[in-house]
Amino acid sequence: MPLKPSLILASSSRYRKELLSRLRLPFTAISPDVDETPHPGETPEALALRLSVAKAMAVAAHHPGSIIIGSDQVATIDGQPIGKPGDFVRAQAQLRTLSGQMVEFHSALAVTDGLRVEKADIITRCRFRSLSEHAIETYLRAEEPYDTAGSAKAESLGIALMESIQSDDPTAIIGLPLIELTRMLVLFGLDPLDAPGAPQ
Repeated sequence: MPLKPSLILASSSRYRKELLSRLRLPFTAISPDVDETPHPGETPEALALRLSVAKAMAVAAHHPGSIIIGSDQVATIDGQPIGKPGDFVRAQAQLRTLSGQMVEFHSALAVTDGLRVEKADIITRCRFRSLSEHAIETYLRAEEPYDTAGSAKAESLGIALMESIQSDDPTAIIGLPLIELTRMLVLFGLDPLDAPGAPQ
């Protein structure tokens, strides 16, 4: 049988690595060297898609013959991007702004073999609860979500910030849409249900 191509996740995110491991496909993770500065007038959706492709292609350039996964997430409120807070004070200000509001998370995904690219943007709509100062501070002290867009880790205590979540893929909010990713990987000949690590 011919050897399957190696799979590489173009990311240093531990959240994305944890998600990809659910598919039980052997992979390596390589951090891409990509400038993430938005272009003038670029929409959040376009930014997320462009960066996911750029990350995948940056790694593909050094690993011919491999299948590369790139992903990027941009949170928005009223069409305006919300970045990663970086520290407690900024996270506190973010959650004050998001309290009671609907937030859209654009979780873009790209898969390439260096020649062709499959890409998609999976949208998750999250309505935040009305949050008191005490609730915000309690959450931030417990979670320290300073490396997360919107200051909310929905995979853990951040779910308690939410009133509702609407998405076609429950993994998209965490940063790697596994339903769409599986569809793409099958197109490149990597089916998680037809792999050495899959249960028999």
